[in-house]
Amino acid sequence: MKTHELKIKPQYFWDVICDIKTFEARKNDRNFEVGDIITLREFENGKFTGKSINVEIVYILNDEEYCKEGYVVLGFKLRLDLGGAL
Repeated sequence: MKTHELKIKPQYFWDVICDIKTFEARKNDRNFEVGDIITLREFENGKFTGKSINVEIVYILNDEEYCKEGYVVLGFKLRLDLGGAL
């Protein structure tokens, strides 16, 4: 299991917190795997806001019929037990 830190825009950050957004489309430049943890760090106006949330990857869609080459869709679940900063 690896931990990845990724930037996320405020409107998407709050949708993740409200458990409305449970996926993320990303370039697969980090060799994401099911079970990895992603720390999503809110990023606005060129800087981090100090807010973050942890999610666990539970599914990876890596199909060129649906994803641009080199990109994946990551399905995830909130991991409030791992902390965060709201």
